[in-house]
Amino acid sequence: MQLHILASGSSGNAVFFEFGGTKILVDAGISTRRIERGLAAIGVGAAELDGILITHEHIDHIQGLDVLVRRYKLPVYARPATWSGIACRDKLPGECIKYIEGNFSLGAVEVEPFKISHDAADPLGFCLYYQQQKWVMATDLGVVTREVEQALSHADGAVLESNHDPEMLRTGPYPQMLKQRIRSTQGHLSNYDTAKVLASIPRLESMQVFLAHLSQQNNHPRLAMQTVGEILLKNGCDLKREVVLHPTFPDRTVSFVKK
Repeated sequence: MQLHILASGSSGNAVFFEFGGTKILVDAGISTRRIERGLAAIGVGAAELDGILITHEHIDHIQGLDVLVRRYKLPVYARPATWSGIACRDKLPGECIKYIEGNFSLGAVEVEPFKISHDAADPLGFCLYYQQQKWVMATDLGVVTREVEQALSHADGAVLESNHDPEMLRTGPYPQMLKQRIRSTQGHLSNYDTAKVLASIPRLESMQVFLAHLSQQNNHPRLAMQTVGEILLKNGCDLKREVVLHPTFPDRTVSFVKK
């Protein structure tokens, strides 16, 4: 199993998973050139992708989709309402447009979508199952619902949003309307929200967690790691074994390989 987070943050998101030879890209929110370079650096060609999963239609999740799909004729999976909000849809080859209605298989991987709360048409998170492994993609959610808790429970690993520090957001440069959007139940999770859910869910003996979609204005990797880690420690969690935290970045790849 391989995980390579090519980019994560408000400026763009793209995450590569490989399970038993099945290669999946979740979101294409950076340029095609950056995706190609990021994949090449880990020895993968973009043409090798078995499919692209789209969480929602916001530009930081689909920026490179148009060129990437037309260049390599890759299948792209998204909810019908999400497709309706993707402007480049009519430019893409018809055979590349796939609709997510429920669970489905992509190569050797079973994909289980789950609903999240965000201000998009029909946003999703994903559980990816391969043999006895379960990995979860859950970013861009304003509140942790019971469905999100169930998705994260007993996962081997997760790419989980830890978007902002509440005090940095409160005192930061964003206009009040944007601050309210971020804090809303259809906005983004704070570092505290992320720590709270990690502390409360049933877990395996060890869970790898990548703190993702950090705001460049209202958070930074060291603060996210510190805040989430301290709260987990206060809840009796062993950070070297039970929950292993990893930062992510908007401009460089973070990798994890499980043999």
